Order: sequence, then C-alpha cells, then structure tokens
Amino acid sequence: MVLPHDVTEIRPAGADSGSFKGPAFKKGHIIRPEDVEHLRRLGKERIYILTLDDGEIHENEAARLMADAMAGEGVVSSGRPSEGKLSLLAVHDGLLKVNTEALYRFNLLGEVMCATLHDNTPVSKGEQVAATRLIPLIAERLLVEKAAAIARDAGGLLQVRQMRAARAGLVITGSEVFHGRIKDSFEPVLREKLAKLGSKVVKVAFAPDDARLIAAEITACIKEEEADLIITSGGMSVDPDDVTRAGIVQAGATDICYGTPVLPGAMFLTGRIGQVPVLGLPACGMFHRITVFDLILPRVLCGEIITREDLARLGHGGLCRNCKSCQYPVCGFGK
Repeated sequence: MVLPHDVTEIRPAGADSGSFKGPAFKKGHIIRPEDVEHLRRLGKERIYILTLDDGEIHENEAARLMADAMAGEGVVSSGRPSEGKLSLLAVHDGLLKVNTEALYRFNLLGEVMCATLHDNTPVSKGEQVAATRLIPLIAERLLVEKAAAIARDAGGLLQVRQMRAARAGLVITGSEVFHGRIKDSFEPVLREKLAKLGSKVVKVAFAPDDARLIAAEITACIKEEEADLIITSGGMSVDPDDVTRAGIVQAGATDICYGTPVLPGAMFLTGRIGQVPVLGLPACGMFHRITVFDLILPRVLCGEIITREDLARLGHGGLCRNCKSCQYPVCGFGK
C-alpha cells in the first residue's frame, strides 16, 4: 500500500540515536515488510486507505495553493511540502511586510494556518519568513480556495521590500561638540548602522546650537553633496538651547512628526524636505545600542513616508528591555 501522508517521527534529546523530528516515511512510500516494526514503534497499528471526493483536497496540494497565493513580491515558497507544510522564504535581503489584517482573516477560517515573523522585521536572502499548511489531512476544497482568495486579493500576505542605498548627510548639532569641548560619539554609530543597510555617508557637518546654522548645514548636504537622506543628532530635548528641531523647520521640512511612544527614542523626529527624508535622532542614540531610529530607518529606506499613525502604533512593543546581551531584531522591541 502507498502512504497518503508523511509519517512523523520524534526522538527526544538523549535518545540512543540522537534527537530528531521529521518524516520517517514520506507520502507516496510503498510499505514493505521490513517497515512494519518501525511503524509500530511510531504508534501506527493501522494504515488507512485514502480516497478523495471531487470536493476534497489533500494537505500537500492545499499547501501549494495557499503558499502561491500568499507569496508577494520578494517572497517564494520552498518547493515541495514536508509533513504537509510549506515554508516561505525571502528572495533577497530586505524588510518583511505582513498584511496582518488579511493574515487574521486567513487564520480565522480554522482549518488552514499561516505563521509569520513580525511585520517590519529585517530579513536576509533565503531566510524563512512564514510557513503554511492545512491542519487536517484533507479538507473541503472550497475552504482552501477561500483561504487562497483572501491572500491573493490582498496582493499576497507577505512581501520582502528591498532597501535603497541612501546618500546620507549627517548634521551633528551641539555647541559642546562644535567647539571641540567633547568628542562626537554619533558619527561612528550612524556610519555603522547605515553601512549595514547598504547606505553610505556623503557628508558629516557640525553645527552649534543655532537654528539658522543648523538649517544651513542641512541645506548644504542636500544641494552640494546631493544627499537623499538627512540625519541630525542631538538637540531634540526640552532645553531651550536644543534648537535642532527649529533648524530642521527652517531648512524647509514638512510633514514633521515629533515625539514617539518608544523608549529609547521618545523625542525622535521624522519629516521631509521635498523628497528627502529627515530623521532627528535624540541623544539616546549615543547610549543605547537600539532605539526607535533602528525601527524607522529600514522603513524609510524602503520608501515609506512615516506618519503620526505609524508612530502611534509603535507604542505596543515600543519598550526596550535593555538586555545585557542585545539580540535585536530577534526580540519583541518594536513589534
């Protein structure tokens, strides 16, 4: 007889032959006399014959239909189902985008499932971003077609968007740095973070606590160095001498959102000067390895225009636990 589904074997750690979880026998395997004792060890006293009506669908076919429907731009299925499950992988490095509302409606159907990484998680080429399967061995074909339609009508449940290589202009503010009283700590941090995302710094400018001079340096980065991303550092708090925000406004920024429900990074700023995004990083960026800047920068490099609504949604999950050994993005911060 031919097996109608994978038969899973689980061996816990410490077993004589080592830990294992996977198919001991794959779908389509023809059972031989020497297989009988192995099947019994797996608790299989009986093997059932599978017959499908016209209105029914097998788990493997269902997984392929659903995976094809939910894989949007930058996402591909792993190929052949294993134990009825198909993985979805990132085609390239980028930022995972999950249509969480469509995913909810998909999973609400009950006999189908899709589990994903968090929305807005940076992922690498070939990384698993989701997995899907039919929960029973067979189901009504109409149910699976309805699930696939939810994913397809949403343009796919998952996308991996590539980040552009930005030409960043850094404007380091603060009279104490400008006059050489203290050494700047922002530039090396920002250079490293930008480089990891494929962007580069084309100019580093320093300005004292003078809104007019800050605006002039921002303008010079854009007009003289053709910077297509501006990042300012410092001068974003409540002290009257902290005038970086005023300098950004004088440089012509619009669509400004100041303040976020994220710690660290409550006094973060986003805006635009024409088509050039502007990010104002508060002083916490010097002391904390990960801040709201790390949540927003990849989205900006994917072409998103950050709104007040986007920032407001970051409150849930927006408290960093300041772990001694930071594992970001493999943690709940920003999710």
